[in-house]
Amino acid sequence: MNILKHESDIWKTADLLIGAGIKQSDFPKFMMPFFALVMVESRLIREAHRLEQEVGKENMDDFIEMFRLEELGYNEFVIRNGKTLKTICKNDKTFDIDFQAYLEAFDGETRGLLGVNKGSGEEKFLDISGVAGLLKKKDILFDTVKAWSEIDLTPFNNSEITTLEEHIKRKWADISAETAGEQYTPEDIIDLITEIITSKLEDNNKFLTIYDPTCGGANLLFGVEDKIQKKFNRPTKTHGDEWNDTLYALAKIESRFRNDSEIHHCNTLTAIKHIEKRFDVVVANPPYGVDWKGYQNDIKNDTTERFVALPSISDGQFLFTQHILHHLADDGLSVVVHNGSTLFSGDAGSGESHIRKHFFDQDWVEAIVQMPTDEFFNTGIYTYLWIFNKNKPADRKDKVILIDGSNHWELLKKSKGKKRRQMNETHRAQLVEAFVNFEDNDFAKVFDKWHFYYNKQAIMLTNVDDQGNAIKMPTKTNRSGETVEAKSIKIDFSTVANLNTFEKEKMKAINKAEITDFNKEKYKNLKEYYDAEYKDFVAGFDYKEEAFVVIDKKGNSYTYDTDKETILKTDKNQKTSQLGNGKIIIKPAYKKATKTKEAAISITVELTKDLEKDYEIIPYSPDKDNNQQTIEAFMDQYVTRPFEYLDNVVGVELNFNKEFYKPEELRDIIEIQADLEQLENDLELLEKELAL
Repeated sequence: MNILKHESDIWKTADLLIGAGIKQSDFPKFMMPFFALVMVESRLIREAHRLEQEVGKENMDDFIEMFRLEELGYNEFVIRNGKTLKTICKNDKTFDIDFQAYLEAFDGETRGLLGVNKGSGEEKFLDISGVAGLLKKKDILFDTVKAWSEIDLTPFNNSEITTLEEHIKRKWADISAETAGEQYTPEDIIDLITEIITSKLEDNNKFLTIYDPTCGGANLLFGVEDKIQKKFNRPTKTHGDEWNDTLYALAKIESRFRNDSEIHHCNTLTAIKHIEKRFDVVVANPPYGVDWKGYQNDIKNDTTERFVALPSISDGQFLFTQHILHHLADDGLSVVVHNGSTLFSGDAGSGESHIRKHFFDQDWVEAIVQMPTDEFFNTGIYTYLWIFNKNKPADRKDKVILIDGSNHWELLKKSKGKKRRQMNETHRAQLVEAFVNFEDNDFAKVFDKWHFYYNKQAIMLTNVDDQGNAIKMPTKTNRSGETVEAKSIKIDFSTVANLNTFEKEKMKAINKAEITDFNKEKYKNLKEYYDAEYKDFVAGFDYKEEAFVVIDKKGNSYTYDTDKETILKTDKNQKTSQLGNGKIIIKPAYKKATKTKEAAISITVELTKDLEKDYEIIPYSPDKDNNQQTIEAFMDQYVTRPFEYLDNVVGVELNFNKEFYKPEELRDIIEIQADLEQLENDLELLEKELAL
């Protein structure tokens, strides 16, 4: 039997909601609790039949006790009395009482997950009592429960119900604004992730732990588990974390019907649920483009040592990935779905680049696979599988393979949300084969990991004039006895003039080294006068204006020649010399009054070099000496102005477009000429037709 036949049955229940005037965007709120209810009931019945075949049912009390020991949940109506939703819907007159009794017959944990009779201050996961109350007011509760009771899931196993659940949740994501940001992993991607994982596993009966820190309804987590168990005879235990209430409830309910599964309701990034645990396999499709502003203090004060650096607050993908790798066993394997931003966002020295560098420094990145666009239900962008391996084979040490799977797809017969494409078995096999072979081919390339490192070398450039000179600074001896260059030449000025300035009173006042006088009728004090008049006025001076001149007390004048890009000094005998490129700086400063001096506005004039901070992106070498030689060779070739080395920061960045770029083939010139001649002939014919 194909369980997906029930997909249409489930969506038929929405007809009642439409008739009652319930908005389509609210359908998940009304449908999730009943889907969970049917799922729980079917599995309780299935497990009860299994246990009855194993131990018999002669003594009902003993049977009930044994069933409870299975810790699958319990319902007195279903297990002891054999009554189901379908049973209580046979009598519409007693339905209200029977349905309430049926809900209350569940064990405490199941009632909590379903949201049975929760108080206003209590946590509600699915809130079935609240939803039932709303449907009763609209007079469609009985018909709704009856429609759901016709959906019989008892013939299907865990894996099949997980498949159905994934299809239903995907549709909910399409129509609900509340779940639009959730990333549901399509089945073909789950298949690919599993096939990548199983290509590295051995069929050795060894116990295997599988973890998903952002498990949602657990379709990826349980899907991977089911597919591994189908291929290998290995016992497994699954662990999952989920913060969304309703998705957690669905995952938790399903987990109880699996052999060994543990699902936590928590914020993975702030809760400490697995701090001592290390997992063999970790899979995840964490949310991307979602900020972590709401819990940034918890992250910044985290004491678990999970986070080597913090990414941009607008996107927490790399927080989840660091958490994953913290919990990945020393011989573990992880496959994580990301969007493209984690490949290249953030400059060298940024949180993102530092995180990428940490992954590469530790040699955990074995492969990155680019997926086709339009593969996911609610986004059409490129996505990428990061494959982490903490125990890479010797021949893969310090190497990474990039696999371009962007062209490995086929169109779906019918789009599912934004999912218009899928990877078939052949496509997936080609990608897995490339990963296993770890060799270059048409869509895969193996790189030394250092290929993705780069130097961001900061330098301080000194601008020069038309003769290649900068203003020469005097030298001085510092406290260590070293001879160093002074930062500026102070001018003992007598006049500062700018012929383009008409505020003569200010210009007159500025020609004093200290100003203490001010208009006391207009300003309360000197500070107010300084803030109102001199800060902005002096800051607006442009030393590059030809009309700007500074004259010192010896009669020397200083101006800036914009054509030659130099400072000109003219002495009292009108002899002009070219000092070199530099700046003429006027600095105003307010000095507070002291015990011996009154408050004053201080004016200084200085000549300085025109310095410009810049940086160069230079290829990286892991050998320190070779790396320095590479930097110096680059600077000799490309930087012509004098400079000083500042900090060097090493970054890591990946770019699939660059690595797999294929230039467009140019057409032959003869073919182009033939097309042009044909166009000319067509134009002549058109002109003749218009002339008739």
